[in-house]
Amino acid sequence: MAIENIKMPQLGESVTEGTITAWLVQPGDHVEQYDPIAEVLTDKVTAEIPSSFTGTIKEILVEADVTVPVGEVICTMETAGEATTPAPEAETEKAAPTPEPVVEAKAAPAAPVAAPAAPTGDRARYSPVVLRLSQEKGIDLTQVTGTGKGGRITRKDVLGFTPSAAPAPEQKSVVSETPAPSVAPTASASTPTPTVAAGDVTVPVTPIRKAIAKHMVQSSLEIPHAWVMVEVNATELVNYRNSIKDEFKAKEGFSISYFAFFVKAVAQALKKYPELNSTWTGESIIQRHDINLSIAVATDDALFVPVVRNADEKTVKGIGKEIADLAGKVRTGKLTSKEMDGGTFTVNSTGSFGSVQSMGIINHPQAAILQVESIVKRPVVKDGMIAVRDMVNLCLSIDHRVLDGLVAGRFLQEVKNNVEAINSKSTSVY
Repeated sequence: MAIENIKMPQLGESVTEGTITAWLVQPGDHVEQYDPIAEVLTDKVTAEIPSSFTGTIKEILVEADVTVPVGEVICTMETAGEATTPAPEAETEKAAPTPEPVVEAKAAPAAPVAAPAAPTGDRARYSPVVLRLSQEKGIDLTQVTGTGKGGRITRKDVLGFTPSAAPAPEQKSVVSETPAPSVAPTASASTPTPTVAAGDVTVPVTPIRKAIAKHMVQSSLEIPHAWVMVEVNATELVNYRNSIKDEFKAKEGFSISYFAFFVKAVAQALKKYPELNSTWTGESIIQRHDINLSIAVATDDALFVPVVRNADEKTVKGIGKEIADLAGKVRTGKLTSKEMDGGTFTVNSTGSFGSVQSMGIINHPQAAILQVESIVKRPVVKDGMIAVRDMVNLCLSIDHRVLDGLVAGRFLQEVKNNVEAINSKSTSVY
């Protein structure tokens, strides 16, 4: 027999650490190679860690909710034969018969299941997967016996729980002479503690929401944001898209969206103004060669930014197809971590939910984000006459360390010109 080490994998080119949110195995469990053994959260993705070997879990070295750097040993496994060195991750990934870890894009329940008594000790620290399963199945976790270390409730405990197996709660756990505070006090005395009133609903923060919060705070704290907006006449774009949409849908099998035209216009403008396609490092500014556009896709409880790679080399049809495919993967939970890596500039279709003006937070470490607002009919003055036109606002947030107003304004004007040049006579989606 041999003892093998399983390490924290790198789930993205810029990922340096991960947080174990839940163990799916316990010491003594037998697992096959590529079976999932733990759930891990990075600043980019929630994924499952596959086992590198076939064998028996010997020791878990990292507790749930602990963050560790990439490459650190998280558990050991007893295997048959001599100790081996696992293949490099890139090669292992190619050999794996199962798909690579995917983004967890399922909607969270509206509210947690209420527990009649508060657990104490290690059992009070439920992992996200345990909370999610208990909410989905309507299980009161105070009635579940934990088999994990220190009595922690595991995924298997929840899946195997039946009401008949629940121990009868002691009366003293319900009645208390001194009621416990509804919210634990915070470490900072200067920050008031939120209180929970009758009728309030406390919703647990999911790992995805925590990652989004961390990323947004990092961006807002590190990047000095500046904002500029232009108004664009999209009348010819609207007319052209309306004239081809039915035939296009019948021929291609998916709808051609306005957003695909805007993404193409942005990609063309970035070719002319590469300053916007940049990253601040502190000692230098990196102007990216590839134009990889991150597009924001929302689910009921999270936001993801998959990437349309080399968007400047694609047609409107090609961009539209890729947007439709990526959005479908997000909403079905099949988006991979690789499909969110490498973005150099973000385009967000805020107009899809009726917004007409907004200020986006930059997708760190990029240098800018463009919000495409709703196309609305408005009266405009042209050649001294009032006419109704389809107008859209384009709102640009920039990293003021990298960009100044002059180049930002010129870039926006280029995008505006590209959009206004779209028409049925000279534009093709192919």
